Amino acid sequence: MANTNFSVSSFILIGIPGLEGLHGWLSVPICFIYMVTFLANVSVLLIIKKEQSLHQPMYLFLSMLLFTDLVQSNSVFPKMLFLFWFDHREISFEGCLVQMFFVHSISIMGSSVLLAMAFDRYVAICHPLRYSTIVTSPVVAKIGLLVAMRGTLLIFPHPFLVKRLPFCKSNIIENTYCEHIAVAKLSCADIRINIVYGLIVALLVVGVDSIFITVSYSIIVKTVLKLPSQEARHKVWSTCVSHVCVMLVTYIPALFSFVSQRFGEHTASSTQILLSNIYLIFPSMLNPIIYGIKTKEIQKNMIKMFYPNRSLAIYNEVRR
Repeated sequence: MANTNFSVSSFILIGIPGLEGLHGWLSVPICFIYMVTFLANVSVLLIIKKEQSLHQPMYLFLSMLLFTDLVQSNSVFPKMLFLFWFDHREISFEGCLVQMFFVHSISIMGSSVLLAMAFDRYVAICHPLRYSTIVTSPVVAKIGLLVAMRGTLLIFPHPFLVKRLPFCKSNIIENTYCEHIAVAKLSCADIRINIVYGLIVALLVVGVDSIFITVSYSIIVKTVLKLPSQEARHKVWSTCVSHVCVMLVTYIPALFSFVSQRFGEHTASSTQILLSNIYLIFPSMLNPIIYGIKTKEIQKNMIKMFYPNRSLAIYNEVRR
């Protein structure tokens, strides 16, 4: 098997190596996280859709982010839970490529939306008088189209780069989902193209996006510090804090996952896999929660949706 090519019709997902005996216990928090992720994202999306006052660029960008979170979680969680609950490890070759495409392309779309949100806050705070003429509905729609195209076009080669590879080592993936490099490493051929292209995509996405986001918020901070009114500064900070928290939640696990997957030869495989799963699982759950807590309009409408008769009293109590 080590020196003979064989036709791969399916892959076997191991889950988390070394922790196979704990898969049943791990499924409990993962199932809980999945339910919270689904309910939180759907609830906030429904609130934004229902409330006319929330049909503003900032909330439209938030809708894009939550939609990407919803798609990404549904591309990973169900298979992961089937693996942990029923020991259903097999995934078809085509199914693996489809999952790989969605996981990586949606990650890029999420990063692109965060960049668009940083641009939105920059214009709103640094050029408030021109905001309504710069960030219009057609502009938001074009940005949404660019976000989708960027994620699709950059990841479109991934499945083909894997499909061209001959497999002669194994069809066992030491992960809970089909990650590009994890699958490519099973090949007996040279995978430098896969590695180099993955690095280029990472630099074009995480590198470029994080630089522009950092520059945008540096300018925003300088602008906020110059505001004469303390109340105005507090209002602006409260709006930006949620954005910053979401970006930290997204980029920090992504950075650790990326580094451990490519340069962590001496890092335990279970640690690498846990990091890659944290990168996929927690941002999707925390994003709607962070915005729900930090954004007054969403918080008010969330309370109204679940407690229609006592919404005002509960909202005032929460704000205290």
